[in-house]
Amino acid sequence: QVQLVESGGGLVQPGGSLRLSCAASGDTFSRYAMGWFRQAPGEEREFVAAIPWSMGNGYYADSVKGRFAISRDNSKNTVFLQMNSLKPEDTAVYYCAAARKRIGIRLGVPYEYDYWGQGTQVTVSS
Repeated sequence: QVQLVESGGGLVQPGGSLRLSCAASGDTFSRYAMGWFRQAPGEEREFVAAIPWSMGNGYYADSVKGRFAISRDNSKNTVFLQMNSLKPEDTAVYYCAAARKRIGIRLGVPYEYDYWGQGTQVTVSS
């Protein structure tokens, strides 16, 4: 069992930045790929970014590519999402998720993930 706790959300003006954190506990962190998803009111949950268990390069939705950066610190069991140049359309609840290492995993697909955090609200507004 893995527990995930997100933090760092809040209200920010367009063009501003936020850094989300997700602290994991309960199992060996490096066994899991980590992802960030978001869900706006009335919308389906959508993929934002993911990073494999071995760190390496992140994967991003086209809508955030070049603005967001995912990273992880396996020594601190934490994954981060640095969000820059925020836009009003980035407003959503952001969820951290963990997926057990397995062959053929599709990191952009929500049902590939085994554990989810409770979410943190990000609001981009002037």
